[in-house]
Amino acid sequence: MINIDAKALDKIVKNTIAAVERSKAQIFDIYDAARVEMEKVRLDVERVKQETADIIFRVDELEKKERRSRYRLMEVSRNFRQYTEDDIKAAYEDTSNVQLELAMARLQEQNLRRQRDELELRLKTLKSTVEKAEELASQVGAVLGYWGSQMGDVVTQIESLQARQNFGAKIIKAQEEERRRVSREIHDGPAQAMANIVFRAEVCERLMESDVARAKHELGDLREQVRIALKETRKIIFDLRPMTLDDLGLVPTIRKVLETIKERSAVFSEVKVLGTEKRLEPHIEIGLFRIIQEALSNVEKHAKASNIWVRIDFRPSVVSAVVEDDGRGFDTVESVGNESFGLMGMRERINLLRGELTIKSEVGKGTRVFVTVPLGP
Repeated sequence: MINIDAKALDKIVKNTIAAVERSKAQIFDIYDAARVEMEKVRLDVERVKQETADIIFRVDELEKKERRSRYRLMEVSRNFRQYTEDDIKAAYEDTSNVQLELAMARLQEQNLRRQRDELELRLKTLKSTVEKAEELASQVGAVLGYWGSQMGDVVTQIESLQARQNFGAKIIKAQEEERRRVSREIHDGPAQAMANIVFRAEVCERLMESDVARAKHELGDLREQVRIALKETRKIIFDLRPMTLDDLGLVPTIRKVLETIKERSAVFSEVKVLGTEKRLEPHIEIGLFRIIQEALSNVEKHAKASNIWVRIDFRPSVVSAVVEDDGRGFDTVESVGNESFGLMGMRERINLLRGELTIKSEVGKGTRVFVTVPLGP
């Protein structure tokens, strides 16, 4: 019989969680610093874009003025008997001054365009850094949540009341983190796109008066920006809670996910339904959907597959699903103890549904994910 020191175990668990919490705080510091810098660069991008638009209009005006001055110079030169030497000299100087001003304006336009492109590239890099830091923070939060749920029973045996309080606090923290993630995603996606649309619309309004062809081109770009913003908004809504899941059920929603993957990755997919398709209890549908969604996400991100097959079998007392791909696979023996946060989440959900999850894979031979969920009480 092995004696377990409950107090020592409790101390180890708490110290480990505290260490991960400190790491998470450091990650958020990096995240916040990157966000501050990204916001500064974003403001610089908007400023330079406005200056670029202004100089474009300035160049257009100078080009018109330069053409008029050259025409005046040609007229004076051809009819020198009608004009004095001072007139000819004035026309020449006026043309030279306008040409010099035009050259300087064109050079300024080139510099502003280059500066705009450099700032946009830097903004893109900073945005990537922020997203990676946010993802890492979410993963650390997932680790904390996973440990909290796995160690909950042990801690409950040690101090039942304290465990309940900690669990409640973690639920609240997880909810706030999810709200923060969604808020950032909306801010960096649709909100930024809308701001850009407003700016492009203002440019179009000004161009309509001077350059209709360029205005039409800008309107084409503006239409594409609206499409992108709409697509990002729909993606956020779908990730939060697919409306098709409530309206149509599990199978149509899985088909929608596969259609989206095909659009992004050109992967062939097939859904096969066995038995009689039916609506399930809401908590079973959403749980099973999230497990299949995570399996499909892993295929898209890591498997480099050409084909995905999904089979869902409806039976009176159980529903099962198989997600199979022909990707590069992995060694399931070596991966023991090194599962991704996505796989951990899948196992956590299947435990809540009192089901079974089996993953079979070989290097170079694809992967199969088997899920079984009971329908009875």
